[in-house]
Order: sequence, then structure tokens, then C-alpha cells
Amino acid sequence: MDTLEIGDLVCRVRDLTVHYDVADKPVVAVNRIGFDVYRGEILGLVGESGCGKSTTAMAMLRLLQSPGRVAGGNIVVENTDIMQLSPAALRAFRWSRIALIPQGAMNALNPVIRVQDQLADAMAAHGKGGAVIQQRIVELLEMVGLSTDVRKLYPHELSGGMKQRVCIAMAVSLEPPLVIADEPTSALDVVVQRHVAQSLLHIKRTLGNSMIIIGHDMGLMAQLTDRLAVMYAGSIVEIAPTKEVFAHPLHPYTEQLIDSVPSIKVKKPLRALPGNPPDLRNMPPGCPFAPRCPKVMSRCHEEAPALREYRTGQLAACHLHEQS
Repeated sequence: MDTLEIGDLVCRVRDLTVHYDVADKPVVAVNRIGFDVYRGEILGLVGESGCGKSTTAMAMLRLLQSPGRVAGGNIVVENTDIMQLSPAALRAFRWSRIALIPQGAMNALNPVIRVQDQLADAMAAHGKGGAVIQQRIVELLEMVGLSTDVRKLYPHELSGGMKQRVCIAMAVSLEPPLVIADEPTSALDVVVQRHVAQSLLHIKRTLGNSMIIIGHDMGLMAQLTDRLAVMYAGSIVEIAPTKEVFAHPLHPYTEQLIDSVPSIKVKKPLRALPGNPPDLRNMPPGCPFAPRCPKVMSRCHEEAPALREYRTGQLAACHLHEQS
């Protein structure tokens, strides 16, 4: 992780709410979350599967599929409210101002189109000329550590890590100020994960853009991110600089996520997080983490805690700290 030099605000999300309209009432998949992303920083969005991380990413790009819908909130990128854009303006805004590195590069690339043609597609759609595109393809492949010969290959001729780096190159082809990477190292072995992580950091240093990296690997988040937003059951339960989260976690859920990471320095038993996340169709009263929390109090079963700042720059949604 690089030393963070925070610039101006690139993205502001406020009260983002996502519903899935199923059965007799909507399922609240993302519940009024908010966060900021500054120029030159990497924000990690971390939590168990099903907590709303990828849904947040799809909502920010307005790529939610039915029955999902954004039920409320604002998503502002460089003073543009994405929710107010027309379909034509949104198409122009994607890739050029906000881009996605999709989850599962194995399925993200068209199997019958060569890499160079897939890289060229978004650039051509945004008005780039042929000669400029060809030169840019060479630059992009070199930027992500791939041979320029890769441009002539089909996706099935690439390894998983190479496919992922092609997806990274596609996402940054127009140098957007904000890139969202949805679990960019999933299904890759640890060696390839390292190469992909290094590619992401190199991109950030080269272009000076901002990133939101989504995942559930706390070890990887510790290496890549400047700040962490921890999600549970559709809500953000803690947000703080990454170093502070690991040194002084405020939320019991964050503590247990950190404890579940194996250490190569200290011999300790592996600790699995007991229980399961709540059913979003039938949320328990009070704090959604209360049924699994080792520090639960009677109040936790009755009243949902608000996200509040308890240390400088460190916010948590937990009644435990309201007692002190």
C-alpha cells in the first residue's frame, strides 16, 4: 500500500438504498449507506458474501438487473449525480469517468473476439481514432505487465491472471478518475493474486486515479487499501483508515473478520465466524449482528446503532462504545 496523499473529493455516496422487489415486500439489500472517495486513495469495501458489496458497485454504475432497483440516495462522481443522467449521458459517463473491473474475468471477456478488438471497443465508442487506439492498446498491455503479443490472442488462450489483467486494462483505457474493482483476485492462486494486486497499485501510481476494491480477504485489503468500509447485512458497520481498523477495530464484526485471517508470524488457531448472516427478508430487530456478536448487550436486540465517529476518522455502528 502506498503512502496516501489525499486530494480532492472524487466520489460521494449518500443514503444509497437498493431494493429487490420479490415476493410480497422488497428486500433491502443495501440500507442507506454513505461514504466518500478521495483522489489518489483506494477504499476497500469488505464483508461476507451477500452483505451488499457487489450490489453497491452495480448501483453506482446503474447496472442493477431486475428485480433490483435503487430506491433512494445520491451517487456523485466529480460533481455529476449519476442518478440524474439520461441513458445517452450515462453511456458516455461510463468508462470515461467511472469504470468497472468485473468479478470473474473468466466470463467477462467475449470468447470469440481477440483481445485487441475488445480493448478497442470502448475507446471507439467514446470517439477515439484508429491510430490512437492501436497505440493505446500497446500502452495498456504494458501497463498491466502483459506482452503486446497478447493483443492478438483470444481469451481462451490466456490464463486466469492474464484475463484479469486484460479486464484491468479495459477498465482504465480511458483513464477514468474512479475505478471499481469487484473482487479482482477471486478464483486466482496466491502468486497470481500478487501479480494482479501489483498491477492495480501500478495503475493507481501511473494514472493517479481512485479505486474502490471489493472483497472479503482482509489480508489482501490490508496490503492494498488506504481506508476500509466494513459491510454487514446491507449496512456499513465501520469505516476508517486501514491501519486503524487493524490496530483498533471498533466493531465486533470487524474484530472477528481480522481474527479469521491466518498469520505467518504468530501461531494461533484459525477462528471461523460463528453463525450465519441474517435473512434479509426477515431481519431481526435491533443490531443485525447481535445474534452472532460475542459482546452483545440487551440493548442490541432492541435498537439499531447509528454509524458514529468514535475516533478521529473512525466511525462505527455499535452500542458498545456509547457506554464509554
